[in-house]
Amino acid sequence: MDRRSFIKKAGLGAGGVVAASTLAAPAIAQSTTDMVIVSTWPRDFPGLGIPAQRLAARIGELTEGRINVQYFAAGERVGAFDSFDEVASGNAQAYIGADYYWKGKHPGWAAFTAIPFGLTYTEMDAWIKFGGGQQLWDELAGEFGLKNLAMGNTGVQMGGWFNKEIESADDLKGLKMRIPGQGGDVMSKLGASPVSLPGGQIYENLVSGAIDATEWVGPFNDYFMKFYEAAKYYYFPGMHEPGAQLAMGMNASWWGSLSKTDQEIIKAACAEENAATMAETNANNGVYLQKLITEHGVELREFSDEVYDAFGEAAAEVLEEAMDHSPLSKKIFQSVVDARQDIGSWMAISDIAYSNKRNRVLGIPS
Repeated sequence: MDRRSFIKKAGLGAGGVVAASTLAAPAIAQSTTDMVIVSTWPRDFPGLGIPAQRLAARIGELTEGRINVQYFAAGERVGAFDSFDEVASGNAQAYIGADYYWKGKHPGWAAFTAIPFGLTYTEMDAWIKFGGGQQLWDELAGEFGLKNLAMGNTGVQMGGWFNKEIESADDLKGLKMRIPGQGGDVMSKLGASPVSLPGGQIYENLVSGAIDATEWVGPFNDYFMKFYEAAKYYYFPGMHEPGAQLAMGMNASWWGSLSKTDQEIIKAACAEENAATMAETNANNGVYLQKLITEHGVELREFSDEVYDAFGEAAAEVLEEAMDHSPLSKKIFQSVVDARQDIGSWMAISDIAYSNKRNRVLGIPS
């Protein structure tokens, strides 16, 4: 009796043992880190801004708030083209944008978005992941205190919107065109005046006549920009951005402070969005091209071989000049040229050859 009384008083009976075994483990406070992301695109911008916002939200979701993400669209914290310096200085932890915006800091940055007559999405993805592209990106970014990852792609872009027909290379002379990156350098060699403008400022400049033409992305993105209100001629294909790679650039010191787990989560989120952005673009471009033509009277035009040959000659000069900049620049662009040859030759007898024959048999316009 004394033994039973002791067990009861001590709470060690069957019920007491069960209760003790089901007690929750003490909560362990998890440290959090802030991640301020600035973007080169406006908020809720179809095709570019929305994927950036999607990625920012995904990082917070996958880390269950362990990384506290604050996202700022262009102009909300800094201007679109101030994003690079904001992150390199450590004032923000990451930017989302197109790295060819920074070619004035080093021409090699252009290679990690797009160069004229460069890599398509499929080729770019292969080069970055398995052709040494990421290692070269790390080398260049490291010189500026950054770590960069692919987070989206727009595929082959349209040649642009023009307020007149472009029947020969001479028609480009004197043309004021919004076109950044090496594509702008090509246009300059052909007598045009390239202008670099953030996406949110293009429409007003086109409507006012401050510029005569602009490239942007493709039908899905361009539809919402309403360029058709000022320019009716929509040219294809774009030589300047055959597979424009979008990027998330992070402050290298901040990146290095993260756990291996959080680094891998960010890599996974970027890879996920990289594929999603391209899929979303491909799913919508055909639909919105028809809307532009049927609803707004846009006239679709193909660049002539003469114009494209002129593009090619100018692009070769631009590439040579970029390679002459420095040993690193030469190494980066030579790697792109090699990938274009090796991967591109396979694409010619696989994807390209198949789609051309399929479309011919099925009567799909090309």
